[in-house]
This record gives sequence, C-alpha cells and structure tokens, in this order.
Amino acid sequence: MKFNFKNSLVSLTREIRNHPATYFLLFLILFLALFVRVYRTEGLLRFYFDQGRDALVIWRLLHEGKFFLIGPVTGLDGIFLGPFYYYLIAPFYLLSGGSPVLPVIFLGFTATLAIFMLYYLGRKFHSRTSGIFAATIGAFSYFIVLAGRWLANPTSLLLTSLLLLWSMWEIANKGDKRWWIAIALLIGLSLQLEAASAVFFLPMILVFAVWQRKRLPGKKILFISAGVFFLTLLPQIAFNFRHENILFNNFKRVFLEEKSFSLSFGEVFVERTQFFWSVFQSKINPGWRVYATIFFLLSGAVIFVSRKKLSSNLTLPLLLLFIGTPILGILAFQGNFGNIYDYYMTGVYLPFILLFSIGLGELWKTKSGKFVVSIFFVFFFMENGTLVKNYLTATVETRPITLEDQLGAIDWVFEDAEKQVCPSGECPRHFNVDVYVPPVIPYAYDYLFLWQGTKRCGENLCGMRLGEQVPLLYTLYEVDPPHPERLDVWLDRQKGIGKVEKETNFGGVTVQRRERL
Repeated sequence: MKFNFKNSLVSLTREIRNHPATYFLLFLILFLALFVRVYRTEGLLRFYFDQGRDALVIWRLLHEGKFFLIGPVTGLDGIFLGPFYYYLIAPFYLLSGGSPVLPVIFLGFTATLAIFMLYYLGRKFHSRTSGIFAATIGAFSYFIVLAGRWLANPTSLLLTSLLLLWSMWEIANKGDKRWWIAIALLIGLSLQLEAASAVFFLPMILVFAVWQRKRLPGKKILFISAGVFFLTLLPQIAFNFRHENILFNNFKRVFLEEKSFSLSFGEVFVERTQFFWSVFQSKINPGWRVYATIFFLLSGAVIFVSRKKLSSNLTLPLLLLFIGTPILGILAFQGNFGNIYDYYMTGVYLPFILLFSIGLGELWKTKSGKFVVSIFFVFFFMENGTLVKNYLTATVETRPITLEDQLGAIDWVFEDAEKQVCPSGECPRHFNVDVYVPPVIPYAYDYLFLWQGTKRCGENLCGMRLGEQVPLLYTLYEVDPPHPERLDVWLDRQKGIGKVEKETNFGGVTVQRRERL
C-alpha cells in the first residue's frame, strides 16, 4: 500500500486531538530535551583531540576542496570509518563560518529526534504511557544528555539505531518488504558513525532475516537494498584500492591474524558483565546502584510475567535481539588489547531504555504499580536532575576546559600580538605559537588558531607563522592532572627557548607571551 500523506496527516491530527494531555506532555519533554542539549554550547563544549582532527578535515574540504573517502579512525589500529559523519556536519561548519557550535546544536537536534522516536516506538510496541516514560528517561538521563551534546561521530547513532529498530518492527508486524531498503541504508550509515557498536547490527540482521524469512524481499527490493548498502561502503572501498588494499589488509590483520573475536570468553565474562551493568545502570540511575537494582529487577520481572503478551506483536523478541546481539558480540570481542568503552554500546542505549520503560508501563496498570513507578521517577529526577543542573550551571572552577576557555586564550594571543611594536617592514608583527595539551597532539588548537586567524585577517592569519621561527612566541598549555610530569618537562624545555614577558589564564588554559632567546 502506497504512503498517503493526507491520510497520515488526518490520522496524526485525530491522535493528538484524542489525547491532548499526552501530546502536550510530549511537546514539553521534547522542548526541554532540546534545551538541555544545546544550552550554553560554547561554554560547555569539550573541543579536544578528536574534535580538532575532524574540524581540520572539514576545513580542508570547505576551503581547499579536498574531498575525502574515509572518516574518523576507530579504536582498532588501521580501521577507518566511512566519511558520512564529516559530510553530515560540514554544512553546519560552513553556515557558522567555521564555529563548532552550530554542528553541536545540529547533533543535539538529532539526539532530540531520537527522544521523539523513543515515544513513537514505545507507543507502537506497548502504549502511550510506555512511550512517555521512555521519552522522559531518554530526555533527562544525565549520560544520555551528555551523549547528545558530544561533538563526535557516535552521537547520531542514537537516532539511526532507533530508526533501524522501527524498520525491523514494520517488517515483522506489517510485512512491508520495502523497509529492507531502509534497513540496508541505516546499517550502512550506522557503520560510518560508530563501527564498534554498529558492526553488531550485521549479525543481528542476519538472525532477523532467518527469523523473518517469510518476509524476505523479492529480487527487485533485494537488488535495491544490496545496491544501497554497497553505496554506503563505496568510499571506503575506493580508498582501499587507491592505497594498495590497506583497509582490507588491516581488517584481515585485526580480525583474523590477531583473532579479535573468540568464543572462549570465560576469562573476561565477569569483567564484561560488570561493564554491561555499569553501562545500562548509569543511563537510568547513575549513582544509586541499590535502587537501580531494585527497579531493574521489578521491570524485568514484570516483563517476564508478561512475556507472552509482549511477544504477540514481536516487541519482546525484537528488543532482546537488538540488545542481546551487541552484548554477545562484545563478550566475544578480545581485540584492541582487551579495551572496551562505554560508547561502544551507543546503539543500544535507547533500545534498552525502551525495554525498561515497557516494564514500567506494565507496572503502571495497577495501583501498587503506579506507586512503584512514581517512586522510581522521584529517584530518577533526584539523581539525574541534580547532575544535569550542575552540568548546565557549571562555572570555570567546576567544569573541565571548554571551547569558551580555549577561545578566550586564542583571542588574547591575537589581540596581544596586534599591540606589539612592529620592526621595520614586518606589520603585523609575526609570531609563533607552541601548544601543550594532555593528548600530546594539539589538533584542537591547530584548528581554532586557523579558524580564528582566518576569520580576523584572512590568509595572513594576523601574522601567525606556521613554517618559520620568529622572535615573538606565544606558549599555551592546558593543565594535565593525570601526568603533571609531562607538562613540567614541556615547560622546562620552553625555558630554554624563550623568556616569559606576560602570562594570563582562562580556566585551565595558561597563555604566555615570550621573546625567543
């Protein structure tokens, strides 16, 4: 059956009119969800190594026309993502004149759309009540808020993972085989956003295809789906063959020679189980683990008791497949020197919240259940509300280094350099910049100086010299609590290079004007 926009609009209008309180509450949740994801963006944005690296790539695209076939590097040595993330945020760098603030706001908007999808799927899978519960948890969970404010490639996976789940539900429940095209596209794009999470979508879809074999697509849709998926991989394939099979060789080394996956995961089972608990518990109750355990057990028990009803429209098996596959995959993953990180589970953050909320929705059907759910949300907002409030109102003294501090230091450099007396024939006075940051490579400052210098003075960069040493030197460094000895070595080296004439601080960033010795 073809999509009819007019009928869909009428149906949506009727739905809202019949349930005005629900949709007023949903609108309020979405408004506040967007607010907590974009408020004080410059003052809270952590613009570090990865952000600077990505911004430099996009700068070369916008200003030098250097197109690219690969995206950010993954946690696996030599394995790169596709370029989708770069092209996704590049227009917002262009519109903002190079500022990273607008790209972050855009990603916050996509994260808010994911909150809407939580409601939509909660309503489809179970009830409007479960949808509201899921949207509320997703909107105001402290760590989900942080995930939605992150200027990084996994952020948009919050939305694409739920769109993928929706596509699978449409096939399983309505038998609309055209959704296989959407599945192919969403898996391909998700693999370009965060491979450590999305790579498990592939075995999950294989299991889903076997399960739903009666709803497999015909030749035409299968051909289109395969073509769409191939197109998402085409940039990396082209890069691979242009660079002597580098990506294929790295895949072979990581997954075959280094045996990154093994079914013998007994040694890491306890550690990984603790990891999964930490990931899922923190997204709902970040601090009170005893209360988290109680509510998780209650939700799980209700889901178990209601399993037959929740399986009638395939809600429960679908969610368990979606969440369980990455869990089994990460249990078996033993590459990357055994290192695993929270964001590896980005693709299942929100599906897990949806499953948990369906349990709350079942509890809500009884008077005692309403009391339990009410208590849950009291604890939820006490914990997450406090953390979100403290985050949004953080001061220079209570927050890490942010873009606001970095730009303050950079502005000081350009303004101070402009005041310096110019020797004959050298105006503005030329200067160098030397930077220390904890990750060693100062990509963030490379980009910020380039952006601000171009914004102020064009290609001249206001006298900043990149390839030659000149007498006027500005040194800029960030605090490094984990390794103060590294900063001390760097500062000792600077003493032999130039004499400090003036110094100031912007939060955790110190900037100095020096004259070379």
